[in-house]
Amino acid sequence: MSRILRLIPACAALLVAAFVSPPAYAGSPHFITSAFVVTVSGSTLTVSGKEAGLGDETQVHIEVTATASCINPGDHHPKAANKASVTAAGDFPVQNGKATFELSATAAFQPDCAPPMTVVFSPITVTDTEHDVSVTLR
Repeated sequence: MSRILRLIPACAALLVAAFVSPPAYAGSPHFITSAFVVTVSGSTLTVSGKEAGLGDETQVHIEVTATASCINPGDHHPKAANKASVTAAGDFPVQNGKATFELSATAAFQPDCAPPMTVVFSPITVTDTEHDVSVTLR
């Protein structure tokens, strides 16, 4: 009987520790750089990718930012004003500690960036704003 009485405080301490422990968070959120796909169609930039190390979170907020430049066939900017900043953002579900995403942003130029000129996006930055994790693609 005395052995059982000695175990009661230890069991009570374990029970209290189980209920007061802080929740478990993701250990190491990071982007899987090999999973990124960047496409440009006209003046629209689309970036898809994957983030891992998110633990049991339900969603992440991803932002894509870039500078769009209108470039002539000689690889020169015809006007300094022919630049536009673009941003796209969204919330994406987390499953098994991973989230996949796809975001698109369209640049608007005045005057239009018409052929033979092309739109070039650089630098392209992807950020998980909740974990302050970023990667620059180009």
